[in-house]
Amino acid sequence: MSKNIPASAKVVVIGGGVAGCSVAYHLSKFGWNDIVLLERDQLTSGTTWHAAGLIGQMGASATITKLRNYSLNLYKQLEQETGLSTGLKQNGSLTVATTQSRLDELKRQATTAQLFNVEANEVTKDQIKELYPLINTEDVIGGVYIPNDGQADPVGVTNVLAKAARQHGATIIEKCSVKKILIKNNKIEGVETNQGKIDCKYIVLASGMWSRQIAAEVNVSVPLYPDEHFYILTEPVENLDKALPVLRDYNHCLYVKEDAGKFLVGIFEPNAKPAFMNTNIVPNDFSFGELPEDFDHFEPYLMNAIKLIPIFEKTGIRKFFNGPESFTPDTNYLLGETPEVKNFFVCCGFNSIGIVSAGGAGKVTAEWIMNDGISEDLFSLDISRFEKFHSETKFITERVTESLGNLYAMHWPYKQLKTSRNQKILPYHENLKKKGACFGQAAAFERPMWYALNGNKPEYEYSFGYQNWYESAKHETKNARDDVAFFELTPFAKFEIEGEAAFSSLQYLCANNIKNIPGSTTYTQMLNEQGGIEADLTITCMSKNYFRIVSGSTVREHDKKHILKHLDKNVKFTDITDNFACFGIFGPKSRKLLTELVGNEFDNEQFSFGTGKLLKLKDVPIWFQRLSYVGELGWELYIPMDQTKKIYELIENVGKKYNLVHAGAHAMDIMRMEKGYLHWGHDISPEENPYEAGLGFAVKLNKEYDFIGKKSLIKAKSNPKKQLVILTLEHSEPGNPLLLHDEPIYCDGKIVGETTSGNYSFCYNKNIAFGYIDANIDKKNAHDKTFEIEVAKNKYKANLELEPLHDPKNISIKS
Repeated sequence: MSKNIPASAKVVVIGGGVAGCSVAYHLSKFGWNDIVLLERDQLTSGTTWHAAGLIGQMGASATITKLRNYSLNLYKQLEQETGLSTGLKQNGSLTVATTQSRLDELKRQATTAQLFNVEANEVTKDQIKELYPLINTEDVIGGVYIPNDGQADPVGVTNVLAKAARQHGATIIEKCSVKKILIKNNKIEGVETNQGKIDCKYIVLASGMWSRQIAAEVNVSVPLYPDEHFYILTEPVENLDKALPVLRDYNHCLYVKEDAGKFLVGIFEPNAKPAFMNTNIVPNDFSFGELPEDFDHFEPYLMNAIKLIPIFEKTGIRKFFNGPESFTPDTNYLLGETPEVKNFFVCCGFNSIGIVSAGGAGKVTAEWIMNDGISEDLFSLDISRFEKFHSETKFITERVTESLGNLYAMHWPYKQLKTSRNQKILPYHENLKKKGACFGQAAAFERPMWYALNGNKPEYEYSFGYQNWYESAKHETKNARDDVAFFELTPFAKFEIEGEAAFSSLQYLCANNIKNIPGSTTYTQMLNEQGGIEADLTITCMSKNYFRIVSGSTVREHDKKHILKHLDKNVKFTDITDNFACFGIFGPKSRKLLTELVGNEFDNEQFSFGTGKLLKLKDVPIWFQRLSYVGELGWELYIPMDQTKKIYELIENVGKKYNLVHAGAHAMDIMRMEKGYLHWGHDISPEENPYEAGLGFAVKLNKEYDFIGKKSLIKAKSNPKKQLVILTLEHSEPGNPLLLHDEPIYCDGKIVGETTSGNYSFCYNKNIAFGYIDANIDKKNAHDKTFEIEVAKNKYKANLELEPLHDPKNISIKS
């Protein structure tokens, strides 16, 4: 055993970049001892050392924005605590638009900034010239200026975090490489290093671009891969103003910052180049390495830069840099405990924004470990949002060619990714394609989003206004309300549990009182210890001690991890997601259609709402479940995957008599909002409890079983912080405005909340939004108050709806 390393530690952090140092700092700052950080070379090696160090407060989501703002404040604070410099200067940022669509996007961002107390000002062409005199505004039509943004020195930030971590008792060991991660009974036990073994309870993998291959050695999926990232450093520019804001021109893939009297010009371009493609392995000794130059690749963007800032034409290039930066499939971080191994956490995958992200990411990682969970809505960053295939070489190397460019590409509503598609193709995919399906990707499945009408192309034409699929959604939703519709629901996550302790385990996991009668279904939430909503799902008792759980398509690994964490070890758990397709047959004529197909099994007396039964159609056993996420009479059909094509064709053929329409995911989203149904990840999350979300009906505090979060929920019931509301705009034109999420809600001129979902109801001719407002506003007596929703710097009057637009008394759905 080397004298340089301890024999044991509570937490071992692998990686001495900015993220690893942040995790080590926060764990020790929050009071944990025995924190050891291992760096195989020296601090900042890998990616941190060559980062651009841009500090922007606004992120792609509310979650990322909160973490970025924490980082900014932390770096200022730690300079005072350590006496070291982070190189932070708040010289502001200026983002320019050269198209109206881009300006619309920036205005939406500036509007959302108000929710986080971030000053973001829309600026005119003339104001842009004042802020950045060197710019050529010929093609510029406007922009947004954020005065408290800026830049920092990546090495300085890392050293400050490292010193602060040491001051709080953490041990940092350089030149110590991890050779093996030790696991016993699917749980972290320690690490073997080149200097000896360390026993530990937790590991945090903060190894940047090496994280995927390190994790793969223990069969853990970490979906990231490095792209080549290019920038140039110019020769010194005489009298260059060091207070120039960081300049971004997304339309031309450019960022520009002042750097010690020089300019640094970088790009985030479409069709990026994955690094190390000859082996698909990051060399272990690539500590401060550079990738080969590719000026031909960079030159078109340099020409854009010269047009934007004309002095570049006469400014020499001191350094052409090409270095690796890690990217993920959706350009969001990878945080949290891995689904495969208990106590194995990750903090990586920062998509070239690691410096501004690391402070906040390190904080929530530490809290996640110390509290055995998280009460914030971090699902968009949680590694469990991904499945195993996402880290497979073919998938990830193709996807990251798109990921890098997506940082600066238009962030269109409903945008579908183009790469790494067709991972899971349904047996009846070609049938749906012939019906005009425009496919999106849901949990790797190709799933119809909408169906083109009248021979139109099933392709998106992206916009921040009227959507080109609106006519399809109008046709689909109206037919579903009037006649009957076919919805493809196969991506739903589906689990089965069985055993003597299955029922008691579910009662402990769930806030509702689970029905233990064969064929009965319970809608319920699973909570965390703070009472926040960890999962939103249905549970059906299939037979004695045998239950089926159905949840959303994107939460398969997340919900599985939560369930397995708390499930009695004697209960058998099976993931059957890929074993069964699911059809939704919804609408007033669904009963007649299914009766013709199967027989007289579907009247109310024999088949009441919230029940299910196994029936045969053409000798195929199918589980029929009377539930409907669209708020209409209808059934979900769970069909063995290998039998689905013939069942689909039979339904489609007989359905013609009943005016059966094919309806996509957009139609379902519209209809669930009309009915007032919530979506986990948008309207509910670990940050909301059921009482705040209006789901108190699904909580049974008096059931004979204790359940996770009950104590917190009892306290929260009488003291809610916010409340869910349904709002409709007085302005009823589709797509004007386009309601999405994170738009400020005003009451009598004051911001009181924000939207969580938005869409347009064609059945009710209304722009509709869900959102949360302050709990102290009396909804029932708010008729004299003025509500507004702000979209892209424009405010629109809104009406507070006290009940759902569609079927508030549940007459249709239970007919």
